[in-house]
Amino acid sequence: MPIDIAVRFAQGRIGGLLHAFGKRAYYGRDIVRGLRDPSTWVPEFIRQMRNIGVDSVPLAVIVAAFLGGVTAFQTRYQLFPGVQMSVVGLIVRQSIVLELGPLLTALVLTGRVGARMTAEIGTMRVTEQIDALETLSFDPVAYLALPRVMAALVMLPVLTVLANATAIFSAWATLVLATDVRTADYLSGLRLAFTSFQVVYSLIKAFCFGAAISFVCSYEGYVTEAGAEGVGRSTALAVVIASVSILVLDAIVAAVLAPFIQA
Repeated sequence: MPIDIAVRFAQGRIGGLLHAFGKRAYYGRDIVRGLRDPSTWVPEFIRQMRNIGVDSVPLAVIVAAFLGGVTAFQTRYQLFPGVQMSVVGLIVRQSIVLELGPLLTALVLTGRVGARMTAEIGTMRVTEQIDALETLSFDPVAYLALPRVMAALVMLPVLTVLANATAIFSAWATLVLATDVRTADYLSGLRLAFTSFQVVYSLIKAFCFGAAISFVCSYEGYVTEAGAEGVGRSTALAVVIASVSILVLDAIVAAVLAPFIQA
């Protein structure tokens, strides 16, 4: 009897996971299908580029500035005596460009962009605005989800480039003004063992993170139920799932592409 209960429980859990995966797969299919109707999503795509990208610039810059300063301090004061100061520039560049820049930018924007995305679509769902679009034979996924996904895919890499540049500049200013590291040493470290693929690697991460944020958060808003309480629950769930997805994608990209960084 206990074995039968355990088997039924496992079957229920597996069935639930497959059902959830299938619903998200159909949602992804609808997003791709919406590309055939540019007149529906292109105007909203331009507006979402502003909401996701331009309006997020101050937050991304502030986070990157403090990130660069802290990384510089931590790197400088944990060096062994006798180590060349140019190593500081190398470690700062690798830490920011390859990992901290895209990862922290995505996690911070999940709270700002992702939560807003879920709340907007979820509110439209519970107030039956999405039902009205369907009644009018208007594709709600192409109008609501696709522009947000496309805007996130475009703007997250742009914000990551801006964040990386800001963090590297902030690290330089911190080292020169508050430590004994000279500008020449820092610049020498920045150029040491640099390859263009390191920038591509950072952009690939940002692209994947943008896809995760927009897909997860728009989906959770689209399936929101139970009024205002449901909107709050969907928003919290979307931020958690998107954050975990970002960390999982970060590990996957690192495992697949890290061996090629110095190639």
